[in-house]
Amino acid sequence: FNGSENLPGDYFQYLQQIGATDYNGTTSFDRTNYFETVPKGALERALFMESDRMGHLLGAVTQGVLDNQRSVVQNEKRQGDSKPGGLTQYELFGNLFPAGHPYHHTSIGSMADLDAASLEDVKQWFRAKYGPNNAVLVLAGDITAAEARPLVEKYFGHIPRGPVNRPAAASVPTLPAAKTITMQDNVATTTIQRYWAVPGLLDRRLAALDIGGSVLGGLGSSRLDKLLVRDEKIAVGVTAGLIPLQRAGIFMVTASVTPGVDPQRVSKRLDEVVAAYLAEGPTVDEVQRAVMLDVSGRVRGLEQVGGFGGKAVTLAEGETYAQDSDFYKKTLASYAAITPAAVRSTMQQWLRRPPLTIVLAPGERPAYADAKAPGEMAAKTGAPVAKPTRAIPPLGQLTDLDFPTIQHTRLANGIPVEYAQRTAVPVTQMAISFDAGDASDAPDSRGLAAFTVGLLGEGTTSLSSQEFAEAEERLGTNVSASNSADRSYAMVNALSPNLAPSLDLLADLIRNPAFAPAEIERVKAQTLTGIAQLQKDPTRVANRLLPSVLFGASHPYGGPAGGDPKAIGRFTRADLEGFRQRWLRPDNAKIFIVSSLPLAEVMPLLEQRFGSWTAPAVPKGEKIFTTPRRAQAQKILLINRPGAPQSSIVAAQLLPVNPKGDNVPLQAANSALGGDFLSRLNMSLREEKGWSYGAGGSARMLENGASYVVSAPVQADRTGDAMAEITSLVGGFLTTQGVKDEELTRTVAKSINALPGEFETSGAVISAMMSMDLFDRPDDYYETLPAKYRAQTTASLDQAIRAAIDPKAFTWIVVADAAKVRPQLDKLGLPIEVVEAP
Repeated sequence: FNGSENLPGDYFQYLQQIGATDYNGTTSFDRTNYFETVPKGALERALFMESDRMGHLLGAVTQGVLDNQRSVVQNEKRQGDSKPGGLTQYELFGNLFPAGHPYHHTSIGSMADLDAASLEDVKQWFRAKYGPNNAVLVLAGDITAAEARPLVEKYFGHIPRGPVNRPAAASVPTLPAAKTITMQDNVATTTIQRYWAVPGLLDRRLAALDIGGSVLGGLGSSRLDKLLVRDEKIAVGVTAGLIPLQRAGIFMVTASVTPGVDPQRVSKRLDEVVAAYLAEGPTVDEVQRAVMLDVSGRVRGLEQVGGFGGKAVTLAEGETYAQDSDFYKKTLASYAAITPAAVRSTMQQWLRRPPLTIVLAPGERPAYADAKAPGEMAAKTGAPVAKPTRAIPPLGQLTDLDFPTIQHTRLANGIPVEYAQRTAVPVTQMAISFDAGDASDAPDSRGLAAFTVGLLGEGTTSLSSQEFAEAEERLGTNVSASNSADRSYAMVNALSPNLAPSLDLLADLIRNPAFAPAEIERVKAQTLTGIAQLQKDPTRVANRLLPSVLFGASHPYGGPAGGDPKAIGRFTRADLEGFRQRWLRPDNAKIFIVSSLPLAEVMPLLEQRFGSWTAPAVPKGEKIFTTPRRAQAQKILLINRPGAPQSSIVAAQLLPVNPKGDNVPLQAANSALGGDFLSRLNMSLREEKGWSYGAGGSARMLENGASYVVSAPVQADRTGDAMAEITSLVGGFLTTQGVKDEELTRTVAKSINALPGEFETSGAVISAMMSMDLFDRPDDYYETLPAKYRAQTTASLDQAIRAAIDPKAFTWIVVADAAKVRPQLDKLGLPIEVVEAP
């Protein structure tokens, strides 16, 4: 991503010019992949770009580039390792697989290995692994084989073959005896984790293991969830399932202990439930439900061309692992043929072997093995070793966005309906939006909206929570409820042939929730444990504190993310029912639907289930917003996290802008400051300094308020330096170093050319429809954006962002090891207040 011989500079700048979406690169145990979705008119440019970093990379790889990317990866590793439980992966792979096995170490490696990597190591690895004979290229979308072959030959055909790559041989190991490792970390409750090595991706028994895991602990109706969580309430969460890898997989079973319960008791019951399941096997109904849910998920995933799981990835994985791009068809056939007997015998074969157990308990985590202190990095920039020799091909015609037509209608009782049709896959997504959300919480009842909405799916007056989950699974449907700051939602994501019975479940969920006392207490325990866990995660801690810092504790937007534990502990069934009557009602609702079915087929289904719904007699809820005052001086709020290898830095302030106004200039200006990968904040802290895995700033719009938030997780020894750099960059941008011509050109091109790719899925379309409704946008809003972007100048962008952001009004939240960072913060000359996590 740092450029190639004929594409100097950052690779992302070239992707953004052509309107690429869903672009990234990832590496795992078995493969490395690079992917992007581009307009057809940009295909030839994209092929040139990919061929250049395959065949013409090494001349642009310098010691400075290596040093920088080493620091980036080490900060990625710190960021993951510093999360609660982040160190368990090293014990898992290091103990389940023997030394010498390709899965004995994690793909990100150790700090010592990263420190030791030389420039010649990197170049030799590239020569050995990145040849065209070790690659699979997939083109999926609006293209034929006849069109594709000449273009691929044109750009990749000259690249010489590399060495023959022979994948490392790897068996499926069996531990000689059961092994238990106990770890301590900054976690809210004890988690018991069991692991077995099992066959890999191409093994014929994989489907049986996968479905067996779903029935045991993956489904909402799973055996473990029913017994340990719902019935006995000794666990607040359970999982079971497969981690599929090419040469060998991992089967896992976990249980998070309910606070106050003896972990040994949970461990014993976990083993008893697994043993009984292995002896009995699943029922026919359980297998069918698990298969239905799996297959429906695969259908939904194929709506997308690219990304992390669309058509292109499906074809590439089949060809890479099985030398068969149609391998997905064989996979589907294997799932369709699964029987309870096959699941039972396969599970017995592999789970009656000795497991690796990791017990993760609350306590002090071990000392962190950090990287050696880096010296000064070599200069990253400079002329590449090899001069450019290939001309970048021109772009073809790029089409403008054609957003789906939105049709407006109403049900008999007046509920507005907004509808759009998408026919790529036979799927329907629908949301009932209620004007409620977290902002409807009273200051002494923070979390009531989220808690009530979360209970909607935990049983109705006709179906228990277990029965409701089973009904969803039989249909391959996801019926859910969620909360945002401004809205509460009841949603369904269904295969269109199963829409009618799926809507029955949605109507039952919203119109007839049981709010059973036992379910309330169970979910309350889960919620409180979840909040306690949030308080252990540095990034989440800052986000929980942020609303009250910005808006004030009594403002509708001022509650902590997730709610107030004290208030949640007091909630009763009467509180939940009162919230439902005031807020979740037909005269406070709007329906959004994106379906492969025509509106004429959808409307009768909606009328039958929601058209006769009447509002209760109690008054409808009302949210009252006041205008909060922006901070007049900077200060630092420090939350201590002893031993943390990284510091989580957040800087935020309110914005004096109308969220429903024309904020295109502000957002475009922020693209240059902090809004994308190439922004000044990220390029400085990540690509130039190497202090962070990623940094940025965003202008966050709520229905009745706006804020600007900078976020930067950085290595602990650079906390003060990073804050000083952020201050310098933001201050300069808002005064004498505003938007540059090249930043304007890049932002306008990216924003216009990427629009068609941003609405590829039904989920993206329905989200856009709800956003337009929230901010009172016209139906053609997204289609009007190209003209708005083309009208911008550097002056209009500078004016917008300078009117919005005050460089001297930031409140800083730093979650860090205070002993390490306090001396750094003192040098900044700002008031420092040590606060507790909310």
